[in-house]
Amino acid sequence: MNLSLVDPFALAQDYPDTLTGKLRSGHASCLRFSRKGDYIAAGRVDGTIVVFDLETNGVARKLRGHTRQIQSLSWSRDGRYLLSSSQDWKCILWDLKDGSRVRMVRFAAPVYIAELHPFNHLLFVVSLFEEQPILVDISNPKPIKRILPSIPLRSQDGVDPAAAAKQAAQDAKQSTCVTIFTALGNHIIAGTSKGWINIIETQSCKTIYSTRLCNGVIILIRLASNGRDLLINSSDRVIRTVMMSDLSQLGMGLHQSNIQLDVEHKFQDVVNKLSWNHVSFSSTGEFVMASTYMNSDIYIWERSHGSLVKILEGPREEMGVVEWHPSRPMILSCGLESGSVYMWSIVTPQKWSALAPDFAEVEENVLYVEREDEYDIHPAEEIHQQRLDQEDETPDVLTLDHANSAMDVDADGETDTFRMPVLLDVSDSESEEEIIAVGPGTMRRRSPGAGREWMNTNDGQGNASSSRAATNGTGRKGRKKQS
Repeated sequence: MNLSLVDPFALAQDYPDTLTGKLRSGHASCLRFSRKGDYIAAGRVDGTIVVFDLETNGVARKLRGHTRQIQSLSWSRDGRYLLSSSQDWKCILWDLKDGSRVRMVRFAAPVYIAELHPFNHLLFVVSLFEEQPILVDISNPKPIKRILPSIPLRSQDGVDPAAAAKQAAQDAKQSTCVTIFTALGNHIIAGTSKGWINIIETQSCKTIYSTRLCNGVIILIRLASNGRDLLINSSDRVIRTVMMSDLSQLGMGLHQSNIQLDVEHKFQDVVNKLSWNHVSFSSTGEFVMASTYMNSDIYIWERSHGSLVKILEGPREEMGVVEWHPSRPMILSCGLESGSVYMWSIVTPQKWSALAPDFAEVEENVLYVEREDEYDIHPAEEIHQQRLDQEDETPDVLTLDHANSAMDVDADGETDTFRMPVLLDVSDSESEEEIIAVGPGTMRRRSPGAGREWMNTNDGQGNASSSRAATNGTGRKGRKKQS
């Protein structure tokens, strides 16, 4: 839409209010916007990842490499690489230039969440189920896995040795549920199963600060665009916004003992005692939103006063993951029952008087007065020649020619040069239904293994051991069927 046609007062609204669209390609279980907001990746329950182009709402990529539900997605800074984690105990780094698998890493436990380093796409942190979190470096042919601590850092001054031993035994039972990088990637923020927040140095993998926020499980941690504010969702049905010290000043006047995590606001439903499925910051960090457990509503709070400003109503199904667009008042969420991706945005009336200087909007019928030269007759030869010239022009719909604009420059002044190439062989999302036609008037249910022929071939992408691990299972099944 041309911004000049939009009412400027409507553009001043900072949060969406209307359900405006729906994206569909299989059953989506998680979502993640790219850094610029031009693409969104959706992980499906069958292990497929679909990348949507928000400009056209079309499918730009389909990535197949997992065999079970996608747990989390993480984009690189330039938007070229995508890290996915799945319930099949694997993480895959994708190159969106051609849709290939750069590396595939398998772990000894199911993966909760995986997050890419903000400046190094070959470094990521993983939270595992009932296991210690792991910092993974895939810059070498063999992945380097460094175990991160989950035990909080406590002061032992004036503590009885017997009590300290009992306390250490209790701390050893907790596990890390979620890990994210700070804005610069020098530190890792980890949330544990007993409500502790640990700050870990990326280089040394040592805990430098710990504090307890709640008695429940830390379910999710989100970082605001300013890199200083945290949004924490826990199992005690309270959403907390936390103001964090500037960790980039460590070693330049800020001592580890001066690190602070101050709770700014607590958001909860004191009447219905609702639990929250997923939380997210707005693009500017001024708003906080959350999807509700066993409910179809999405709550939006204002951080300045801590008040509820909007409850988004949409389809009558429970919402799972919710994501706010990085630069626009747009919210996407996936339904848990249908797996569709729903879109909320602002419906703005167009200002048609901006079409031309002499274009005027009227509220009722008026007598039109024609201009003197409005209906002049031109020679037929001239009109015919103009039509022939227009027919000789061949439109180029494949070449991408993007000029540098303000949208190409991020908040740090860096220009993103990568743009995803257009693929013309991506099948339509509606062709992936469970019921397919096998003949005139004959229908059958799609085979569970249909479309997974890639699992029986080693295409040389990613490391060889991971590829063999991914294909061994289907190979055994195939031999059993043949025998």
